[in-house]
Amino acid sequence: MNWLYNEVAIEDISQFPENTYGFVYKVTHTPTSKSYIGKKVLYFNKKTKLGKKEIAIQTGPGRKPTTKIVTKESDWKTYYGSEPEIKKLLAENKHNEFEKVILKLVDNKKLLTYFEIKYQFIHEVLEQPDKWFNNNILGKFFSKDFFAS
Repeated sequence: MNWLYNEVAIEDISQFPENTYGFVYKVTHTPTSKSYIGKKVLYFNKKTKLGKKEIAIQTGPGRKPTTKIVTKESDWKTYYGSEPEIKKLLAENKHNEFEKVILKLVDNKKLLTYFEIKYQFIHEVLEQPDKWFNNNILGKFFSKDFFAS
C-alpha cells in the first residue's frame, strides 16, 4: 500500500520536494472508517562505530572520534502508525484494509510537530474515540480525560 499525496501515489523518496523533512499523515482503516493522524520523518541519523582502519587514518590533534553519524532513509514506505490498535490489525495481516494519505509535507522538525498537533486538534481526535485511533496528543492531552466520570 503506497502513500497518497494530492491523489498521487508516492512510491519513492525522490518524489518528495528536495527539502522535505517529514510529513503529517492520516491512516484510515476502511472497514471501520476509524483513522489515525500522526507524523513521520523521511530520514534519521544513526550513530555507528568506526572500524579500526577508519580510526587509524584519522589525523590531527586531540582525541580521535570512534563513531560517526550516518543519515539513513526511515521506514516511511511501510509505516502505518504507532498506535497499538493499528499494530494489532497489521499483525493480523490486514495491511490491505488501510488507506494512507499524506496531509502535509514539512521541511523541519519543529513545524512537523506543530502541524501534527494542529491537524489532531482540528479533527478533534480525542473527542471522538469512535472515529479516531489517537488516544493522546503529545502525551499531555488524553481522550480518557474527556470521558472520565
